[in-house]
Amino acid sequence: MMLTTDEVARRLGGTVEGDGTRTLEGVASLSDARPVDLSFLTNVKYATQMAQTRAGAVLVGPQWKGTSPATLIRVKDPDVALSEAAVWFAPPPVRFLPGIHPSAVIAPGVRMGKEVYIGPHCVIAEGCTVGDRTVIEANGVIAPGCTIGADCHFYPLVSLREHTRVGDRVILHNGVVLGSDGFGYTHDGRGWVKIPQTGMVEVGDDAEIGANTTVDRARFGVTRIGKGVKIDNLVQIAHNVTIGDHSALAAQVGISGSTQVGAHARLAGQVGVSGHLHIGDGSVVGAQAGVIKDVPARTYVSGYFAKPHDLNLKLLALIDRLPDFKSRLVALEKEVQTLKDSRATGEGA
Repeated sequence: MMLTTDEVARRLGGTVEGDGTRTLEGVASLSDARPVDLSFLTNVKYATQMAQTRAGAVLVGPQWKGTSPATLIRVKDPDVALSEAAVWFAPPPVRFLPGIHPSAVIAPGVRMGKEVYIGPHCVIAEGCTVGDRTVIEANGVIAPGCTIGADCHFYPLVSLREHTRVGDRVILHNGVVLGSDGFGYTHDGRGWVKIPQTGMVEVGDDAEIGANTTVDRARFGVTRIGKGVKIDNLVQIAHNVTIGDHSALAAQVGISGSTQVGAHARLAGQVGVSGHLHIGDGSVVGAQAGVIKDVPARTYVSGYFAKPHDLNLKLLALIDRLPDFKSRLVALEKEVQTLKDSRATGEGA
């Protein structure tokens, strides 16, 4: 799609500062943008690139002050505006015409909705339900008793184990596994004995789960992913975990069994969470944090072990000063020893 700067601003509810007739046909970063691209400034660390950018127009917030050769489109939230605008310039999505590929294996009695697409080499077992307009791409495997809602999109190699329930408009990216056995064993003195994992996984409406992420079935009961939850690639969610509505988990997060994450929480990359904990609504856990105790609602924690972010920053600053502290301590020890030696010499005279 091609749009003028004025048209983009009007669609976004923004205002134009500069040439509103410039034609835009793509989205790019400040450093890579061409004169026909729309760019954006959402992080102040990139503000210095504004003076050199070749972009035709740049989305900026109401508080930004500076100069740029590009036309500015001033909007309330450049990040949100960019997400909206990117859709207009993106290549058209691949359309899957309704139908079942001849190589797919569908068990008798599967309840199939209207306008469903089932791709090559998919397997859908007995007792399953697939909602209207859902797409299951190549090599999807749906085990017995699963329920899949309407308007879902499963990319290739998605696997759902027995009795998994998926809501409407759920997106599962390549290699997602829902409902594999939880990591449950007990030691009998001779070796590990497997504990049966008899529960299930439930995913709420409008959730999106990234490539090669795994969500384990509950030991009993339900492992639950709430409505609108967004999960990145390579995340591990253990048995009986609950992720509250509209929370977001970045790549390589690992959550141990029976932990509850509240609504609208955010866990940054490589966060590790111990089992049987509670992370409160609206909390933020910083990257690579190790959470070993409950996190109150609307709290920002970071570090290993996780603690209030402000405290963690102070402790990190002290760690950076340890070499200096050590040098000063060694000098003080020498000074004290010199005083001791001096007194001992004086007393012996």
